[in-house]
Amino acid sequence: MTAAPDRVRAVVEPLVDAAGAELFDLELAGGVLRVTIDKPGGVDLDDLTRVTRDVSRALDDEDPISGRYTLEVSSPGLERTLRTPAHFAWAVGRQVSVKAAAGFDGPRRCAGTLATVDEAGITLVLDDPPGERLTLAYDDVEKARTVVDWSPAPKPGRGTKPGKRRTAAPGSGPAHHEKNEKKANAS
Repeated sequence: MTAAPDRVRAVVEPLVDAAGAELFDLELAGGVLRVTIDKPGGVDLDDLTRVTRDVSRALDDEDPISGRYTLEVSSPGLERTLRTPAHFAWAVGRQVSVKAAAGFDGPRRCAGTLATVDEAGITLVLDDPPGERLTLAYDDVEKARTVVDWSPAPKPGRGTKPGKRRTAAPGSGPAHHEKNEKKANAS
């Protein structure tokens, strides 16, 4: 299957714009046309349904893709794949995970905060070793995505250390009062 990506984009992008969304990504691979849309506040099921219906009809009418394909319309989600300079520019200041291309003179896998993006590539402030900077050209990036910290938020507390239980000071609380009442009743 061969498609003219510019022809596909020319059909899809105006329909996504008309739905009040932004075309985040467009990918044709392995018989699947993936249309990823976004908008401030995120997309909902109605947005996805409308864009799917409109794009499907327009692609049937225009026929810019030869052969069979499956259309997938989705939101980019929280952990977004980063493939274009615009994707990386959007992710500046966010946590990312990067797999470098084979032959890159540096770590093959790394994670950190995306610090800067320019026409040549990206710069990360690495998590390990902490604070070290790593610059990669776009051609050196095999895969990249934003990363969300899924660990639970710390529970609110009164300064106790994790794993330690708060106990009442000796001589305070209900146990102390019970002892004093027993002594008073015994006399």
